[in-house]
Amino acid sequence: MLRTLFSTTILVTGLALTSPATAQDTPSPETVMATVGGTDITLGHMLAVRAALPEQFDQTPPDALFSGVLEQLIQQELLVQAHDGEMSRAAALRLENERRAVLAADVAEGVVNADMTEERLQAAYDAQYAGQEDQTEYKAAHILVETEEEAQKLVAELEGGANFAALAQEHSTGPSGPSGGDLGWFGDGVMVPEFFAAVAALEVGDVSAPLQTQFGWHVIQLNETRVKERPTLDAVREDLANTLRRDAFNAFMTEREAATEIVRSDSSTMDPAVINQTDLLEN
Repeated sequence: MLRTLFSTTILVTGLALTSPATAQDTPSPETVMATVGGTDITLGHMLAVRAALPEQFDQTPPDALFSGVLEQLIQQELLVQAHDGEMSRAAALRLENERRAVLAADVAEGVVNADMTEERLQAAYDAQYAGQEDQTEYKAAHILVETEEEAQKLVAELEGGANFAALAQEHSTGPSGPSGGDLGWFGDGVMVPEFFAAVAALEVGDVSAPLQTQFGWHVIQLNETRVKERPTLDAVREDLANTLRRDAFNAFMTEREAATEIVRSDSSTMDPAVINQTDLLEN
């Protein structure tokens, strides 16, 4: 089995290795880092591998990453040179798929990052946030019961000095009951309109009259308020950029699909489980 990155065992047959310390002073993608049986492995090959590694490798020390990537490429080349005969059908198809995936990713990268300027980001920010006013958010708790009579009784107990959280834990049928009815922070559009309107009409510390919604009867206590300020461009820059990238990609794909004839075979009679029959590649 092919050893993965950072294997400590080194295959050396037919290998001439150029040490990083003795490589050209100004490295370039053409800098040869090793020659395996007459085939050069360049710094460019290594950088292409590095660029495709997941983020977890960002924490790997450069010396370990360098040697690990180079060793993997050397092992691969040794195995390639050991290949004899025709390429298997599975390998040929995987190679086609890999070429398709690499080229597609290269085109997609160009599409989503084209014209990603500060002006476009500012325009997207202005369109989404420029007219947005600061919003008040509320931190409230509620007790949910089935009837108005139960709710009225709870209000009377609260007016008599009962603890709201304790009553919620004992009587509320809602999912927040075990946590004392706490609903956390929320703004307009999160709760049903009548519930939000009742909360917004309260002063901090007040308890509402019984309120009916589609969920039942509520007794609400407002605990805190705060003002949610409009975010800065820097705070939402990455979200805006991702939205622009997604929109650009979708627009490009819609255009390509409209301009390209796509004929899909009728697969209605085929069992979808065939996707798992990889042994067909061996036939």
